[in-house]
Amino acid sequence: MSISLDTFKNSKILNVLYRYKAHHLLFWFVYHYMWWAIGIGSAKEAAYNIFFSPYNTKFLFYFVFQAAAVYFNLYYLIPKFLEKREYLKYLVFFALTILVTVLILTSGYYVTAYVANSTVAELFDNQSFSKLLRSGPISSTLASMTLAMSIKLTKNWIKSQQQQQLLEKEKIETELKFLKSQFNPHFLFNTINSIFVLIHKNPDMASESLANFSDLMRYQLYECNESKIPLEKEINYLKNFINLGKLRLDKTVKVSTTIKDQAYGNISIAPFILMPFVENAFKHVSQGEDQKNWIEIELYCQEENILFRITNSINSYDNYNAEDLMKNSGIGLKNVRRRLDLVYNNQYQLDINKTDKIFTIELQLLLQPLSIMSSESVINPITSLQS
Repeated sequence: MSISLDTFKNSKILNVLYRYKAHHLLFWFVYHYMWWAIGIGSAKEAAYNIFFSPYNTKFLFYFVFQAAAVYFNLYYLIPKFLEKREYLKYLVFFALTILVTVLILTSGYYVTAYVANSTVAELFDNQSFSKLLRSGPISSTLASMTLAMSIKLTKNWIKSQQQQQLLEKEKIETELKFLKSQFNPHFLFNTINSIFVLIHKNPDMASESLANFSDLMRYQLYECNESKIPLEKEINYLKNFINLGKLRLDKTVKVSTTIKDQAYGNISIAPFILMPFVENAFKHVSQGEDQKNWIEIELYCQEENILFRITNSINSYDNYNAEDLMKNSGIGLKNVRRRLDLVYNNQYQLDINKTDKIFTIELQLLLQPLSIMSSESVINPITSLQS
């Protein structure tokens, strides 16, 4: 029992250290120790100098200020300038960062002499300021900055490859699930039967419904094969589905939509990202005679931000939770969230709420122009350096 408790405590400590990036301290300590050991040609003497000689002040300067320069570059300069393609500004501030760091490190030699009650000439073989500056600070700082950027770029490249593989896998799985869901025989037969009935009762509505049905099939078969499509196409698809869905509902169900007709420009969206929520509303809306039955669908678009909200009545005697209500609606809530995470990571907010009589889904999405999305479908390691 004590062994397992100790193991638990150790793992908890490691988790805390990792969470607060304390392992970075170990990395920089080992890095500078190895640099020093190579420089003097003795690992034992390097360890002695670090812990038991006046040179530990010099080591501390390298340890602290080079790490500060590295993180300033990774977490400030790159996101602020390099990611925004302000290359000249980045190079200027990058060079200034190196210059300031080198000057601070060189001054560390004089601080070391002061702490040791000695002189720079005695401790560092009569080297002048310019020789001290060129001897170690410049090469060491450039090496640490280059190493850190290389590690970060490699890490983000691996992450981008893994993310791309997940996206490809998710795309294939989603296509199969949507083919199974959207080309459900019940949906096809019910829609065709509804149109057939309308031919005699309301030929004009039957003709319009048949056109909607044709557009729906064309979209599913030919127009949604890309990872991103124009937002306008997805909205037209939703409108067609809603119009056809009304034919299959009981007359007691009132369906209202608020989708403003506007120019969406070249804003793109992942196909079928909104569809599961609409399908869910039509599937689970109440149709009882003793209560109000309704579906409200709202979509607002302002520049590159869209708000998609669906509210529908549900039977008061149903004890389903939010996940249960989405479980049988095509691809399911879990897979919807997963796809949103993969395609719109940190660019969406999904809120799902259920009361005794109302089920509400609200999705906020930050979209991007189609040209940008198509040229950056694979995550750029440089643009994710700040992560």
